[in-house]
Amino acid sequence: QIQLAESGGGSVQAGGSLRLSCIASGYRVNTYCMRWFRQAGGKEREAVASIDADGSDESIRYAASVQGRFTISADNAKGTLYLQMNNLKPEDTATYYCVAVSEYDCYSRPWSDVYAVDTWGQGTLVTVSS
Repeated sequence: QIQLAESGGGSVQAGGSLRLSCIASGYRVNTYCMRWFRQAGGKEREAVASIDADGSDESIRYAASVQGRFTISADNAKGTLYLQMNNLKPEDTATYYCVAVSEYDCYSRPWSDVYAVDTWGQGTLVTVSS
């Protein structure tokens, strides 16, 4: 059973940067696609970024709202997923979740599909002040 543990959230002023980390355990490398979702207060969870099981640059996807500011990466040897967030804006304030999606769902359903997620981390809060 895969387990996910996020860290790196915190408070930052607009224009600042944070790097989120997610340590994954209990799974075989290259068997899950990994993604970041976020949920702001009173809103639905939304997909932020995605990287396929092979970790290739070609597989990376971003929500339009974070394109050019956020970077997703994975170190499969360490079992760790990252989200580098630059030029943060107040609207980026949310709880960020690291998630795992099975290979079957990864390639058969839209990358932003919240119902395709198999495993959720506990979340880490990011607060951006203006």
